[in-house]
Amino acid sequence: GFEFCAPFGWRKQERILRRARLEDLSGIAKTGCLYRSGQDRLGRQVVVVIGKWFRPESMDLDKAFLYLVKMLDEINGEYSVVYFHTLTGQENRPSFRWMRAVYDNMEYRFKKNLKSLCIVHPTMWTKVLTWWFTTFMAPAIKAKVHNVAGLQELYTVIDPNHLQIPAFITEHDIVLNGFGAVAYSHNHSLAGTPTTPVK
Repeated sequence: GFEFCAPFGWRKQERILRRARLEDLSGIAKTGCLYRSGQDRLGRQVVVVIGKWFRPESMDLDKAFLYLVKMLDEINGEYSVVYFHTLTGQENRPSFRWMRAVYDNMEYRFKKNLKSLCIVHPTMWTKVLTWWFTTFMAPAIKAKVHNVAGLQELYTVIDPNHLQIPAFITEHDIVLNGFGAVAYSHNHSLAGTPTTPVK
């Protein structure tokens, strides 16, 4: 599997991309933990990660990586990632080793095209982990990582109409931050129909 791989050259990257294009990855898509959802306010594609729905112990992590590669290959341009840490538990945390393997095996163009990584509802654990990871393993993306306290702040960079998220995230945000995001969404949304998650 990819977890034990070191960085590889272009031949390895080609094999990974070929697998991503050919393998049946519908099982990962059905988890709902990773999907595309519209564009941010700068016109970049948005990739959404739902931490609560990511369960490493019961998932094929090789296929999860391939699904991400397939998605980024289809975007083939600049993109932003929004990771929702909302209501996640120990069972939702990937190993540090796997996270590093994902980064090491990712094509350079995917790293270059990542323009923003927003971590919504961060905790001390996510802050320490991202500091460690971006300081020692991936310093190139350190300036791209942003801790976002709630949806109202997120909506300043991504229009609510372009962001499909599970109801539990909105409900938890109301508990944490009140109805500010709901009011902001109503008053600042641009015209448009929400996009549906990629399957």
